Amino acid sequence: MCVGGTSDEMRPWCKARLPLLYNYIQSRYWGVGFLKYFQVKQIPNFVLASPILSLALCTIIHYVKLWPEVFVSLGFRESSPNKESAASSMPLGRSAGSKSVGFPSENRSDAGQGDSLRRRKLAVREENYVVQPSEDEASENPGFKPIILVPFILHLVFMVATAFFVMHVQVSTRFLSASPPLYWFGSYVMASPRLSKRWGYIIWTYCAAYILLGSLLFSNFYPFT
Repeated sequence: MCVGGTSDEMRPWCKARLPLLYNYIQSRYWGVGFLKYFQVKQIPNFVLASPILSLALCTIIHYVKLWPEVFVSLGFRESSPNKESAASSMPLGRSAGSKSVGFPSENRSDAGQGDSLRRRKLAVREENYVVQPSEDEASENPGFKPIILVPFILHLVFMVATAFFVMHVQVSTRFLSASPPLYWFGSYVMASPRLSKRWGYIIWTYCAAYILLGSLLFSNFYPFT
């Protein structure tokens, strides 16, 4: 589209060092760009996005406080063993296949697992050694390796920065809802006995409002998500 015409006939995006039509349309017609949305008239949209952005920020801060070495090293350095063992007393969500995924949990016995699950663990032992420790390791250190969460946390950091500084901030809820750490941290807050139940009720209320009120507003072209 940018080859064969004169300089006067070419569209402005063709004259860029890297001619990208989509970036030009976003910037020219949609007002998408770094800090372009930081305007007084957009304050209501920032307020609309504040719950999901706050939850995402708390998720990141919580992980960084637990394992700063892993986060700063981008996962190339594991946390010290004493911190991993201390982390095992915190709540955790589990994913399919009984892989320990999420934030640290309280100790749970594997006595009730069937033979089929044990065989499955042996079959994926090499693949799963970072996520699910062996029975011998679990008896010595019931925690899990936080290094497995680094890609999810770093991805969430990138998404939060993009949503807040570049995108139309009112779509942050829809944009960030694809990140698993948000649900892990949300369930951790609701299940943790050390935290106030009020925060759990707030999360439940927001999720219910997002489903019920959001469906009504979004279908009528209001910027809810």
